[in-house]
This record gives sequence, C-alpha cells and structure tokens, in this order.
Amino acid sequence: MNASNEAGSPATAAVSELGQRLKGKYLTFRLEDEIYGVGILCVREIIEPLDITPVPLTSPSVCGVINLRGRVIPLVDLRQEFAMSPTEIADQTVIIVLQYHQKTFGILVDEVLEVLLLEEKQIAPPPPLIGGNTGLHALLGTGRVDERVIFLLELSSVISGEDTSSFAL
Repeated sequence: MNASNEAGSPATAAVSELGQRLKGKYLTFRLEDEIYGVGILCVREIIEPLDITPVPLTSPSVCGVINLRGRVIPLVDLRQEFAMSPTEIADQTVIIVLQYHQKTFGILVDEVLEVLLLEEKQIAPPPPLIGGNTGLHALLGTGRVDERVIFLLELSSVISGEDTSSFAL
C-alpha cells in the first residue's frame, strides 16, 4: 500500500481525530515506572499527603477521604486502581486534586513530573492489549514525547465506579 492510500484510510482518519480531540496541556506524573497524564484544566492543586480517613466497604483503590480546608473529598490510589501495589508515602508522593464534571476528588501518585503540551501528531490510541488488563478502561490514548510514552487518563473512568459515586463529590 502506498503512502497516499494510507493517509486517506479510515484508521488514519480516526487517529487524526483522536489527536485533534486530545491535543493540549497535560500534567504528567509517575506510577511505579510508567508515566501518566491528566488534562491540565482538570487540575485544581497539588498537595502533600494529608491524613487519610478510611471509608469502610469501598474498593481497595479508594484510600478514603481527606479534609481539604474543611471540605471532605475522596482519594483514589491510582496504583491500586491499575492493579499495582498500594502507594507507599515517600518524599515525592503527592495528591493531585482534580475537578471533573463538578466532582472534586484526589488521586495519590508517586511523583509529579511536568506539564507537557502534546500536539495532534504526538497522540495515538491506546495500544491493543491482550487479556483483561485492569486499568485499560481508563486510557484515552498515548502521548509520545522523545522516547517516552505517556498514558493519557480518562478521568470519568476513574471516578465512575460505584465506590466513589456515594461520596459527596
């Protein structure tokens, strides 16, 4: 197949549409050895870990709630959401406070890295994965910067489970 046929293919058009839809600024962070990103417009603040109050009968990925200046918000451990070992609080561990569709919640991450501007051509669909990999539901796409791959997260998938729906978000 020649390049002119590939450029007009439905698959190429879908990738271009995805890149057009997802291009923009992302706050990147690390979970274990992988890099993830969330749209910068959803980020409200980045804070040091606070006292976490466990909430009974929630999934392991819901750490509990934190009191943020008088407001109680749920906290999700993304490592556990993606079937990794639980986050252990270390010097670089932070809570990213996000607001998505009028819901405020925190995500516990290993380390915040930087804000990146991803262009259309740097964005691709999530890779086809084999088996029932936990966390695939939360990937919008991948960003490529130099040799790095950044997993772009779909926040609605992180907060849509029944475990967080009962919180006053």
